[in-house]
Amino acid sequence: MSKSKNKSSVLVVDDAPDTVEIIKRNLASHGYEVYTANSVDTAIEFLDINSVDLVITDLRMPKVSGLDLIRHVRANMKDTEIIMITGYATIDSAVKAIKIGAEEYLSKPFTDEELLNAVQSAINKLRARKTIDNDTGPITAPLEGMIGESSAMQTVYKAIFKAATTMATVLITGESGTGKEIVARAIHYNSNRASAPFVPVNCGGIPEGLLESELFGHVKGAFTGAIESRAGFFQTAEGGTVFLDEIGEMSLAMQVKLLRVLQDKEITMVGAGKSRKVDVRILAATNKELRKLVSKGSFREDLYFRLGVLTIDVPPISEREDDILLLCQHNVTKFAKESGKVPPRFTDRALNILKNYSWPGNVREIENLMQRLIVMTDNDVIDAPDLPSFMRLTVSKKSGLNKSLTQIEYEHIKNVLTSVDSNKTKAAEILGIDRKTLREKLKNYENENNKVN
Repeated sequence: MSKSKNKSSVLVVDDAPDTVEIIKRNLASHGYEVYTANSVDTAIEFLDINSVDLVITDLRMPKVSGLDLIRHVRANMKDTEIIMITGYATIDSAVKAIKIGAEEYLSKPFTDEELLNAVQSAINKLRARKTIDNDTGPITAPLEGMIGESSAMQTVYKAIFKAATTMATVLITGESGTGKEIVARAIHYNSNRASAPFVPVNCGGIPEGLLESELFGHVKGAFTGAIESRAGFFQTAEGGTVFLDEIGEMSLAMQVKLLRVLQDKEITMVGAGKSRKVDVRILAATNKELRKLVSKGSFREDLYFRLGVLTIDVPPISEREDDILLLCQHNVTKFAKESGKVPPRFTDRALNILKNYSWPGNVREIENLMQRLIVMTDNDVIDAPDLPSFMRLTVSKKSGLNKSLTQIEYEHIKNVLTSVDSNKTKAAEILGIDRKTLREKLKNYENENNKVN
């Protein structure tokens, strides 16, 4: 089969001829090249000799199910997306389909618009991945204020651009202070929802008793003090994105309600008698290992898989050493301009300390320190003494600058001896000394050490 250069190809797999014909006509009328199969076996035979951009498969079919077809496609076809459709929609089947590789899940009956949106989203994701995978050059940061040229951040940029082409939920993981919210913003502002609101919600900062009302809103009289109806964050973000930060802090009861939003795209205001549709994309973030929370029973497994359709791990500063000085310079310049000052220059000694410090607070710690330096330093030069003492001491210990020459020499000798299984002849050869000198050095150091003790 030779694919048209301008058409995206789709294979529709369903044992119901009417369903196949409706989907085929709909997609063909919008320019898609559509092929059909009435069983999983027939579909696999077709795919063994042909390639398509997208497979749309029913869940329940005789003999072999759509889940088996998803597994086959994921195992053998890198450049093919998958959409699962079914008339027997359950949370478990949706979670399983997404977990093993389906891009989207549609429940019958679905509208023509819902089908076309799902297909276009899957095709956009595929095109973005192909474009990025074929681009070997550095990627420009997807949002102003994102700083980093390291390979670790290049990986994050690729993931952001991929996530921006789809409406799938995204789980953003990483240590505290790594910049998970700015990653979420980058996804939103590079997506087709950029003109709509981006609403961040700190799930850990809102009391449990208020979180439902804050998220979904409440009607007048729903509880004591509810003197008027009030929209929640999901209504405020209509057409845009809700970013749920610290999702691991959400209670099990609220997790159930959030799962229903993801499944049905509906919310129920506190005190309301019926639900209402919402059009929002959900991005979530956590600095916890949700898998461990799932195993402990404090986080729902079905919600975990629903949130993590796509996952982006934001690296800590310890994996971004090439970006440290860039981040320092960017932030010190930013805060200097805000204060009406000329950006100061760092001495080589200061740069060495900044580069070799471990930065346990990650990007947020860099921002805080640079702001403090601008406030506290009146000179146009920042030197080592201007930096916090704990930072100077930590780097000094890390660099071995607090050790005597004898200590450093002894440690080197011991390392060489360890590498040759304590063979003193081989160690002496590596060190460029004879065995007698080696024995004397070891004896002298041991004597000095005994005097100290």
